[in-house]
Amino acid sequence: MRSMQFDEYGAPLKAFSYEDPTPQGKEVVVRIEACGVCHSDIHLHEGYFDMGGGNKADVTRARELPFTLGHEIVGEVVATGPGVTGAKPGDKRIVYPWIGCGDCPKCNSGEDQSCARPRNLGVHVDGGYSTHVKIPDEKFLFAYDGIPTELAGTYACSGITAYGALMKAKEGAERGGFIGLIGAGGVGMAGLMLAKAAIGAKTVVFDIDDAKLEAATRAGADYVFNSGAKETRKEVMKLTGGGLSGAVDFVGSDKSALFGINALGQNGVLVIIGLFGGAMTVPVPLFPLKGITVRGSYVGSLQEMSDMMALVRAGKVPPMPVKTRPLDAAWETLEDLRHGKIVGRVVLTP
Repeated sequence: MRSMQFDEYGAPLKAFSYEDPTPQGKEVVVRIEACGVCHSDIHLHEGYFDMGGGNKADVTRARELPFTLGHEIVGEVVATGPGVTGAKPGDKRIVYPWIGCGDCPKCNSGEDQSCARPRNLGVHVDGGYSTHVKIPDEKFLFAYDGIPTELAGTYACSGITAYGALMKAKEGAERGGFIGLIGAGGVGMAGLMLAKAAIGAKTVVFDIDDAKLEAATRAGADYVFNSGAKETRKEVMKLTGGGLSGAVDFVGSDKSALFGINALGQNGVLVIIGLFGGAMTVPVPLFPLKGITVRGSYVGSLQEMSDMMALVRAGKVPPMPVKTRPLDAAWETLEDLRHGKIVGRVVLTP
């Protein structure tokens, strides 16, 4: 097994070699064929999240070094433990990485992603910037028949994160007839593809980068706006008849969240999933006067993953832009993403 890891926070990734993992019990070993590079990998590599006002949430205690990032994993089953009854060598599968302790009320109800003792791949335990990964249970594997391998893994984060948030904004969006999508990066583009399949509303995409807005237009967005332009809020109010009833912030910065709040109409719902960071000040009377709801969303459940994959496998979700790079380019790719040089998703292939 060969893995691209960091042995010091903020340091360049480098190659480490290990013995191939051996599965026990209900464990499954997957030979990785592709792994997406996600913006949250940057924060994990830095060891903190920006909480605004100079404050940082230190996350360095969550993992042992050297560590392997990567949670958008797809590959082939190559070995199974004696307790595995369904998966078998040769199966091509997407790996759901949001894994809990396996024995708590959250995990037992299928909400593994909300477990207080998480074992998330590429976040808490070694992930997909590697040739192999070990999965604790076959229930975390999903078939992807008919989907290109390099695209399939992105549904394990970009896809399920967007889908989970869209489901929380769905009622408001359909009531108002428009779903606002703030940020047209990797997850935002996945959200655009899924919104057109899963929500009966017109898509309105916002970004400060005109190149990303052009990509969103090519991908089928009904409307695009530069969120940094002064006239944008007025134009959105006119388009929607008073503001958005449902929106998702894929950036998660102080500026993007505040823009989202200001773009909401009466009783509108903003769902924040981005982790860019920062802090903001919002007038408290705004909440009761406009009846708005601002909430967070963290990836999605196993059931939501199943529901989303049913849409994808049925051909109802257009593919998001994906480019491939070799596994050895992991550090270069992480740096390009850090500096905003990537449109869509870059996927590493061992």
